[in-house]
Amino acid sequence: MAITYSAFLTQVRNYTEVDSNVLSDTILDQFIRNTELDIADKVDYDDIRKYSTSSFTAGNRAVSVPNDCMVIRSVESIIGSNRTFLEKRDTSFISEYNSSGATGEPKFWANWNEEYIIVAPTPTSAYTIQLNFIKDPPHFTSTNNTYLSVNQENLLLYGVLVEAYGFLKGPADLYSLYKGRYDETMQSFAMEQMGRRRRGEYDSGVPRIRIESPSP
Repeated sequence: MAITYSAFLTQVRNYTEVDSNVLSDTILDQFIRNTELDIADKVDYDDIRKYSTSSFTAGNRAVSVPNDCMVIRSVESIIGSNRTFLEKRDTSFISEYNSSGATGEPKFWANWNEEYIIVAPTPTSAYTIQLNFIKDPPHFTSTNNTYLSVNQENLLLYGVLVEAYGFLKGPADLYSLYKGRYDETMQSFAMEQMGRRRRGEYDSGVPRIRIESPSP
């Protein structure tokens, strides 16, 4: 059963032996958010993968990016039943490649700023475009459980304890203890999400761990 938000806050205060007068709900909520963002920066886990479809605007090379987009993984142009992945380039390539403003089916894309990408050639029609991206991680609150709070409670807890002991300027040994556990649990989570969940046993076999066999 998933831990509740209030129980999680109580758990953090029990570990640190500090009450709500010092570690208020607001402060702990910020620690949770800091940890969620740190995990999302380090682990490409399935729950933060998302896609969004929209349409090109004929004669406009700019395409808006969803508000919750952190990193664009790929861009697809969809015409009828045909899907074509656009090739990633930088803005200087786009400007040089399409210096004359030629139109056609887009082949390339580049990040322009936090709100837009640009494509080349400039689309001639309102083709469908699909952005596959990493989204802003969901936030664990009193009204919202998340993948991390349900499936990675220990990782979230260790991360928040690291934040808490840093804030409290607590004992260095306890900070180091929870930082070590946080890093170890983060590594295990990364191996699960970016390793085991990205490979198939039929194609790649079962992951194996090398076991040293000392000479008799």
